[in-house]
Amino acid sequence: MVSWVQTVLFLSVLFPVVVECKIRHYNFTVILKNITRLCATKPIVTVNGQLPGPTLYAREDDNILVRVTNHVQYNVTIHWHGVRQLRTGWSDGPAYITQCPIQPGQNFLYNFTLTGQRGTLLWHAHISWLRTTMYGAIVILPRKGVPYPFPKPDKEKIIILGEWWKADTEAVVNQAMQTGLPPNISDAHTINGHSGPVPNCSSEGAYTLHVENGKTYLLRVINAAVNDELFFKIAGHNLTVVEVDAAYTKPFKTNALFLGPGQTTTALLTADQGIGKYLIAVSPFMDTIVAVDKLTGIGFLRYNHTLAFAPTTLTIIPPLNATSVTSVFSESLRSLNSKEYPANVPLTVDHSLVFTIGVGINPCATCFNGSRAVAAINNVSFDMPTTALLQAHYYGISGIFTDDFPAKPLIPFNYTGTPPSNLQTMNGTRVYRLAYNSTVQLVIQGNSILAPESHPTHQHGFNFFAVGRGLGNFDPGKDPQKFNLVDPVERNTVSVPTAGWTAIRFRADNPGVWFFHCHLEVHTTWGLKMAFLVDNGKDPNESILPPPSDLPQC
Repeated sequence: MVSWVQTVLFLSVLFPVVVECKIRHYNFTVILKNITRLCATKPIVTVNGQLPGPTLYAREDDNILVRVTNHVQYNVTIHWHGVRQLRTGWSDGPAYITQCPIQPGQNFLYNFTLTGQRGTLLWHAHISWLRTTMYGAIVILPRKGVPYPFPKPDKEKIIILGEWWKADTEAVVNQAMQTGLPPNISDAHTINGHSGPVPNCSSEGAYTLHVENGKTYLLRVINAAVNDELFFKIAGHNLTVVEVDAAYTKPFKTNALFLGPGQTTTALLTADQGIGKYLIAVSPFMDTIVAVDKLTGIGFLRYNHTLAFAPTTLTIIPPLNATSVTSVFSESLRSLNSKEYPANVPLTVDHSLVFTIGVGINPCATCFNGSRAVAAINNVSFDMPTTALLQAHYYGISGIFTDDFPAKPLIPFNYTGTPPSNLQTMNGTRVYRLAYNSTVQLVIQGNSILAPESHPTHQHGFNFFAVGRGLGNFDPGKDPQKFNLVDPVERNTVSVPTAGWTAIRFRADNPGVWFFHCHLEVHTTWGLKMAFLVDNGKDPNESILPPPSDLPQC
């Protein structure tokens, strides 16, 4: 007799389950919009006139089509931060790396698939400093019928953190490049585009998170700030972290989140306190001498049935230099590493790389002091090309880049000790070449030249596993013995601690040219960036797809 189990198995072979994937269409129109913040009005570059911009909603494995039309005077591109872009590097978005920018009056169709990804990501402009106001959320839900690997929330909320300048940020960065001096810091931190009351503008509006007692909320928190790592805290409430950078984590409770620019953290909030109004605080982290916007962004969590003029329950924000808070938070993150969501950490390494990152000083005859601030990886400040690197690679155009980026510092020194007397960097448009499917271990070593600083570092085209971190100089003999190769957190952006190091591993299973850079925009502007060139594999499905017909021209 044939059992019902055998029958089900037989039918499943004959009629396999079809995963329902959708094509989702979006229109992004880039326009100027007059916005009033901090009691002053200025025109800003927006998508569809919104700040933050529209949210992309999709499910795992959906195909996304976004038509971006440029109606402003600037060249624009959009980066879908954290989207793997498997074989679709043409849609990744960094200007002059994977595409030429969309010029005024032109448009481009970004076309990519959310393969094997679910969770919270973000999109933002990826040219000059336009991402100051051009940003929004990407919400990737699980496939239909697939539950979250944590208790189902009653509601979901998107919370995007940002920075606001009273001045035109394009003028801010242009002035900095002309003078050679650091750019002016921002004037406020924002929650969903609002800072709350600030000095000299008590009427500034604040974001309010409305909750119902006893309900659980999934907060999708995104740091879209330009230059600041941030703490996020809600008075009287703990948060349970369940996902970062669209990768599930082992749940852990905390009273404060820590996010670098480009990072996302998804956390469960249970509305389990008394009826009332509770402060939401967004404050900066800076544990060195670098200038930072110290203003706290303010919002409110408000329970239903709270009286109109109820007092606000306050909270104590982490100190500006709360290194220990950032360390505890970072070291608490672990991949879920379940049967459904394994942590496929590379256990063997084909390329063992060491990248030192930091700032320097180069001569500049036209600058304020005869010199300019720069930043570099392995003492190479990246020169942006005028032809996109991916196009040069795909079409074999010579003279655009070289593939000799150094695997290790050319001149080793005590990276976190006394800096060398020569603070100059080299310049070049250099990439590091990887064979398809090769494995990489990259130790990102901060240095103390001029000022050590925490660097949130972003890898395009791949997720990686953060297998280790520490203070001081990386010890290649001792530190790898302490690596977590079982359940390290999986991310696309990771903070390298001040005067310390972070080790990551990834598999180069995505052909193309992939940007690697500090996600503090000031450091990217100064040259703290490079690219990995991943060659095609042997099979057709291991090769980059041909470029779209409407790819912008330089």
